[in-house]
Amino acid sequence: MSGMATAAKDAVVPPKAKNVKTYGVYNLSMAAYDFASKEFDDAVRAAGRRAFEETLAAGLSVFYLDDEGLDVMEQPDGRRFEIRWIPGAPSGENYEILREVKQRAA
Repeated sequence: MSGMATAAKDAVVPPKAKNVKTYGVYNLSMAAYDFASKEFDDAVRAAGRRAFEETLAAGLSVFYLDDEGLDVMEQPDGRRFEIRWIPGAPSGENYEILREVKQRAA
């Protein structure tokens, strides 16, 4: 081998930064958790709850599947409605309110 080929073969490549897309770490705050752990599950659950509450606080409705399997729209004022999705309808018009449902337990 020539001297140049040997130098290239023996070159030390610095490790990639931890936030590089090829490592699969998009959110560095979540990188501190083991994905198959209770700690990770709790962090994801807490982040989801914060997003839910922030969305309502911003004056927007939140749509979700509740514990009983109902499609629900919750409004910022706390009222909850069972809805039915209308496939193919334009956004904002793609659901029908079926009935008001009771408040969630605090």
